[in-house]
Amino acid sequence: MSLPYKVAITGIGAISVLGITLDEISNSLKQGKSGIAIDPERTELGFESPLTGMIRGFSSKDWLNKKQRRSMPDYTIQAYAASVQALSQSGLKSEDIQNDESGLIFGCDSSCIAALEQVNLLTTRGATSLIGSGTIFRSMTSNITMNLNTLFKTKGAAWTISSACSSGGHAVGQAFNLIASGQQERIICGGAQEINWQSMCSFDGLSAFSTRISNPQQASRPFDSERDGLIPSGGAAAIILERYDLAEKRGANILGFITGYGFSSDGEHLAVPSDTGLARAGAKALKQAGLYPSDIDYICAHATSTIAGDAAEAQNIKSLFNGCSPRISSTKSMTGHELWMSGASQVVYTTLMHQGGFIAPNINLKSIDSNSEGLNIITKTDNSGPRNALLNSAGFGGTNSCLVLSF
Repeated sequence: MSLPYKVAITGIGAISVLGITLDEISNSLKQGKSGIAIDPERTELGFESPLTGMIRGFSSKDWLNKKQRRSMPDYTIQAYAASVQALSQSGLKSEDIQNDESGLIFGCDSSCIAALEQVNLLTTRGATSLIGSGTIFRSMTSNITMNLNTLFKTKGAAWTISSACSSGGHAVGQAFNLIASGQQERIICGGAQEINWQSMCSFDGLSAFSTRISNPQQASRPFDSERDGLIPSGGAAAIILERYDLAEKRGANILGFITGYGFSSDGEHLAVPSDTGLARAGAKALKQAGLYPSDIDYICAHATSTIAGDAAEAQNIKSLFNGCSPRISSTKSMTGHELWMSGASQVVYTTLMHQGGFIAPNINLKSIDSNSEGLNIITKTDNSGPRNALLNSAGFGGTNSCLVLSF
């Protein structure tokens, strides 16, 4: 389907377990450096797995004052910081985004810690009037866009997409569609995920997490025959998307393009992904981009290091790319599973790969799983960047998002 406008990426930003600046993140990707560690508190609390992605060196106080932070949990402040990074890179000034043609769309599917905080405050203080006004906003899933809208004073789109682990991918995809169709001129989009034990305790109880605690940095093993589960992670990623003709006119540095967005749902199982869902979404994304499978030279895989998930994605890739051999890696081998953030962080990571002229490795792949045999999975840094990349993300309930990035 042909759309009226091309959509350019003019800025990226992230607060990640791989680093809190773009240079740090790019270096970690290139070096295959893991951001996974053991959380001692989870060990003390009786978690089956104390493993988690860990953000180091980030202080909320460096970005916002106490009054501003009152209505914002950590992940929203990280989303703000990532957005400021992206806006700075884009060259857009405050007045350029304070209008009806500038919007905000982020992916986020829960706000666990804030809801628990208000219950604890009530228990401690003994009256609802003593909880504080900021807590109602902190506990809303739309917390990111409502706060960023107030801070940046954008007047266009302002909403949050909730679709499990494909939330970030769908947020970028919808932003792309709104700009490509002429409904918005520029959008700050992305995804964020809280990192705390409170949001992960029930998930841990499902035995879904890796228990390879003897070497945390080798615990996330997408496509490996000895993988034993994912590692929870998070942070925030932000992308500035603009109508290409307007970005070019103002002399913006064009980092790349979103050229296709595809989506699908499995319509099958609540937690087990299908063998067709991602392939159908990928086919839609390729069609919109006007590309064939043979045009894709890199797949940033969703692969989270779970037995069923990696196997299903491998089958989907084989089905869509039958006869083709694009390079494949899962950045989750280094970051762990960034959940609601992951579809957006893939855009940041892949753009950094293009800028640096490399493909990040799928680390910890020692013995390829039989379901993944025949795939061109990169285990060492490839010193040739992506030209056309397909980014996969999938979530509970069988919701799938695929993005095509072209450089």
